[in-house]
Amino acid sequence: MIHQMGLYGEYFQAIKEGKKIVEVRLNDKKRRSIRVGDSIEFIKVPQQDEILKVQVSDLRKYDTFEAMYKDISFKKFDCEGWTMKEMIDGTYEIYTPEQEKEWGTLAIFIEY
Repeated sequence: MIHQMGLYGEYFQAIKEGKKIVEVRLNDKKRRSIRVGDSIEFIKVPQQDEILKVQVSDLRKYDTFEAMYKDISFKKFDCEGWTMKEMIDGTYEIYTPEQEKEWGTLAIFIEY
């Protein structure tokens, strides 16, 4: 199965360069259909002028982003040298604590 997701430029570039191998999402309704072996087409936003196709190699569910970040090396998110606070604050710029509480979180491990 192929899933499509928007991804902002800097994160898109980090995946393209192989620096970011884990994508962070809410474990919402749309994400619950993703399975290991599926493909994801990341669409670069806001331009929508480039697509990157990757394969899902692993999926890990967590109750919170903090639990995810304690379990997975920051390097895999292309965030080496960041603090836990920076990781969580950065994530809350995209998702709200209310959304996190409602859906939980999903770490999507990807490869070409």
